[in-house]
Formats: sequence, structure tokens, C-alpha cells
Amino acid sequence: MNRAVARDARASPARAFGAAQARAFKTVLVNPYELGRQSFNLAAPAALLKAAGFEVLCLDLALQKLEPAALQGAGLVAIHLGMHTATRIAVAALPRIRALAPDAHLCMYGLYAAVNESLLRGLGVQTLLGGEFETGLLALAERLRNGDCAAQREPLVDVSRVAFVMPDRSGLPGLDRYAHLVLPGGGTKTAGFAETTRGCKHLCRHCPVVPVYQGRFRAVDRDVVLADIGQQVRSGAAHISFGDPDFFNGPAHAMRVIEAMHARHPAVSFDATIKIQHLLDHAALLPRLRECGCLFVTSAVESVDDRILGHLDKHHTRADFERALALCRANGIALAPTFVPFTPWTTLEGYLDLLRELLRLELLEAVPPVQLAIRLLVPQGSYLLRLPGFADGLEPFDPALLGYPWRHADARVDALHAQVQAAAMRMEDAPRAQAFAEIWRLAHAAAGLRAPPLEGASAGLPIPRLSEPWYCCAEPTDQQLQSF
Repeated sequence: MNRAVARDARASPARAFGAAQARAFKTVLVNPYELGRQSFNLAAPAALLKAAGFEVLCLDLALQKLEPAALQGAGLVAIHLGMHTATRIAVAALPRIRALAPDAHLCMYGLYAAVNESLLRGLGVQTLLGGEFETGLLALAERLRNGDCAAQREPLVDVSRVAFVMPDRSGLPGLDRYAHLVLPGGGTKTAGFAETTRGCKHLCRHCPVVPVYQGRFRAVDRDVVLADIGQQVRSGAAHISFGDPDFFNGPAHAMRVIEAMHARHPAVSFDATIKIQHLLDHAALLPRLRECGCLFVTSAVESVDDRILGHLDKHHTRADFERALALCRANGIALAPTFVPFTPWTTLEGYLDLLRELLRLELLEAVPPVQLAIRLLVPQGSYLLRLPGFADGLEPFDPALLGYPWRHADARVDALHAQVQAAAMRMEDAPRAQAFAEIWRLAHAAAGLRAPPLEGASAGLPIPRLSEPWYCCAEPTDQQLQSF
């Protein structure tokens, strides 16, 4: 401590703390897991904090360990909770983070921070920021640097617009260490990841975005998105995966971004997530998507049972799914559907119907095995709890699960889920048609039926895909928990 600070300490300990912190206040941003992406949600706040004079260290637990040196001297540790898997990992990592940074203020931000408020505060997390978190995170860091360690003053949920600057990705592992694009012929491309919007204007009952944004979405300024894409291309990205909950929440904004991207980087391809309803409503845009380099679209189909789709409030039907698939194929864009096959309303026949539909539509190569094992999660704040009578079938909230457990009325469905989940994990790297055949056998056996042979059935053509097949609502694996 220098003489000036020593004099301050004698006069006022709080003033001395503020003077010392003003020299260098270390903030550590932690990303537990984000589907193999180099996180925009670390890079964006890192840029704002650095511009305000903070020392910032980014730590991605998908690729890096919780080392003592990383957390040493941290005044603020902020952990991004963008999905269920990330939250489970973060909760498990908290004791080690506390041990390595005992004096740091603990903050968690992102979709799952606000909805798990009571649990996370009980674990000692002092600040929780949901929605557009950057403004709150910067305000928190500034008051901590100034010696204000009072209880949370920042809004728990803030969906006001953020003035973004170009994300600072310099503190993250290189793009070549993250998920890459796998081409049908076996080639690969280094993938970058960008976001053009946050939130969603739809209210699908099972979606974790809905309790926080409640039907609103916010756009990231086009010039910021393009600058971010540009820096990733310079770092080797040949493909951009857009991480928006729905790329067509603002179709005009999305098209302006990809047309400008294509003009600047004509060899760069991309993929995006688009709702079935939006694929149908904006079918006229699909040819231009393909011209600008769209290789595939991920869409949360969830089910082929119209009754279940109604419960989830998806605003599409089984027939709509088939129409959207045909539109994408007609325009040279692969469709990668995602599913939540195990729900309280699923029947063994319904599960078999889903498998038969994937077989009929020649989608076996488009669906990773984990997609056939996803079980409906019911987190705190879920709009599913608004369904009449739905909560009556739930067990009390389970902090370990981060949700309300449920048991199926037909024990055979729960048993099948356990078998399919084990098979999906065991065969994650096996050919998709081979994994499907095993799940096909298990599903028929669960129903007491002999599985029809699949010889001669078409699995469909392989589609471009990212090398990280996990899913935002899947349980973390033992390997993912090794990072700390």
C-alpha cells in the first residue's frame, strides 16, 4: 500500500478500499457451457467492461479449467447462465469458485439467472441479472470498484435496449478450439458464432426465453453484428452460426445482416434457428437465404403430435412441419429439426409415430440421437405452469434438477426414456442411422412389438451440421463437469 493509500486507510477504511480498487479492479467472466460456441455473452460484456477501465479475464469452462491464477484477486466473478446445462455446471462449480475467490462478489447473469433466483441466492450468489444484462453488469462492477458493496440495486430483469459495442473476443480460446461445421462429404469449416437478436416475440410454453422476455425481443445493431462477424472471419471463421432464439423474429433486420455479410464475405456460409411458423410465413425469403450462403436451418419442431404441439403453444402442426421441410428442400436448405419427445402427454405409440415420421421423411441423418432422448423440463417460471391442471402432476421443485420433476402415468414411457437416453449417449459418435436403428428397436420392445426391419429404408442424405450435438435442455455429462 503506498503512502497516499495508507493515509486514506487511517482516515477512512472505505476510502482506502476505493482507492485501491480504482487502480485495478479484476472482473472474471465465466461461461460454463454454450453448445460449443465461442460466447458472445462473454465477449459483449468484456468489451464494455474493458472500455470502462476494468481488468477483465474470460474463462470458458467448456475448454478451460478453474485454475487458481485465473480467479486470484478477482473483485467480481460473473457467470453466464444461458441454458439449463450451463446452470447445472455453474451450481456444481460454485464451491470451487468460492474457494479460489473468497472475497469476490458473485454474480450470475442470463436467461436462467432470474428464474432460479431463490435457489441461487440461497447458494450465496449476490447479484442476479436477467434479460439484457450488460447495463446492470457494468453498473454493478462500477459500484463495487467504488467501494459500494451493498445488496443488489440493479434490476433482476431488464429488457431495455443495450448500446452494444463490438464484442471483445481476444480473451477467449481460439475459434479452432470450438465446435466446427461438418460437411456431408467429410470436410470441415471453422465456425464463428454471432447474435442479431435476443429474446423472442413468441410465447411457447416450454421455452426458457419466455419467462424473462415475455414476448419481447431486442436487436443487436447491424454494424456491431457485422463488425463481430468480420473479426471472426479474420480469425479463420468460414461459417457463421447465428445463435438467436429465432432469426426471423425481425426478418428485415436478419436479411439486412446476411445480405451485408454476404457482400463483404461472399465465401462465408451460415446457419440459423427459425421457427416453423416463420419458415411458412416468410417462405419468399428462403431463396435469398440460400443465395447468401445458408446451409441449414435448425427448427424446434418438438413433436409430430398436434395435441402436444397445442399444449406447448407452438403455433404449428405436423402438416406445417412437413410443408416447411419441403420448402427448405426445394430451396436447397437443409432442415435440422429438434424435438422434445418425452412429455407427460407422450404415449408409446406416439413415440413410435415420431420415429416412423422421421423414417418416412428421410430425416434420420438430420437428427442426432440426443434429440430422440430429450425429456420436457419444467423450470421455475415456466409458462407450462399456467396450463390448467398441469402443476397437479408435478413433484416439488428439485434444486438438483433445477426444475419440477414429473413421472409419466405410464411407467413404460419413463423406462423407455432412460433406455433411449443411455443409447443416445453411448452412440453419440456412431453413424446416425445406426443409432436410430437401436432406438427403433428399444421403442418397439417397450411397446411389446417386434421392430420391423429397416433394411432398404432411406436414412436421407447427410446434412451440414455443427460438431457439438448436445442440446440446451439436456443434462450435463460427467465430462462437462470435469472442468472444475
